[in-house]
Amino acid sequence: MKNVPLADVDHVDRVVLPIGTDYPPGHVLDRHEHRRAQFLYGATGVMVVDTADGTWTVPPERAVLIPAATRHRVRMLGVSTRSLYIEPDAVPWWPATCTVVDVPPLLRELLLAAVEFEPDYSLSGREGTIAALLLHEISERAPLPFHVGIPASTDLARLCRAYLAAPDAGVTNAAWAAATNTSERAFTRRFRLETGESPAVWRARARLLAAVPLLRSASVSEVGGRLGYASPAAFTAAFTRAFGTPPSRFAAAGAGGARRAPLRATGR
Repeated sequence: MKNVPLADVDHVDRVVLPIGTDYPPGHVLDRHEHRRAQFLYGATGVMVVDTADGTWTVPPERAVLIPAATRHRVRMLGVSTRSLYIEPDAVPWWPATCTVVDVPPLLRELLLAAVEFEPDYSLSGREGTIAALLLHEISERAPLPFHVGIPASTDLARLCRAYLAAPDAGVTNAAWAAATNTSERAFTRRFRLETGESPAVWRARARLLAAVPLLRSASVSEVGGRLGYASPAAFTAAFTRAFGTPPSRFAAAGAGGARRAPLRATGR
């Protein structure tokens, strides 16, 4: 199915509903939720998925698993998606929080084939086999660390979301502590309790996540400088250490592969 709103087909008696859509740069799907679990694959571009619990940045050729009934917002940056909407009872192994995963060639080709199905595709033969194999392939995916958690406290969450919107290497723990009217030690202890890491470590990861969409239109050197790194080598080392792949993998000049022809735009 292509360019079909989920609401039009959610009632169809199929465990897996594949839908392909693309979006103009900067398009935002405001906060919403699905009855079904969603496997959201970005065939092109970068997606940023935001929930009350965290933010997940999805590089090109990756996907994010979104649990059923999870309220989320998605910012699309030149994205053409291939989504699977899956009955929750069929995937008891689905993660409890959003999870970014890789999409190897076999899974990618299965997704491309599945979005050509009709809503009431045959459960026997080729189409039913592809739908079943998709679930097997997804269950084998390992989590990728393209996310940061958001604290539950309103004041800490406000600080974190503001930083995600405008990462600044000059921000300090002392400045954040002052913004919450607490001592630096008390602030750091509280932040660590809510996120599992120190504010400095959290900010460093947030800055690296911000690099992923920037790399779509700028060089590694430009992005590293913009995010406050002393040299391209320092930026490359930090990015590779955090995500297991160098930033050049996502850079505009070498992101790899020709882009597929986009589908027509439609709603969520």
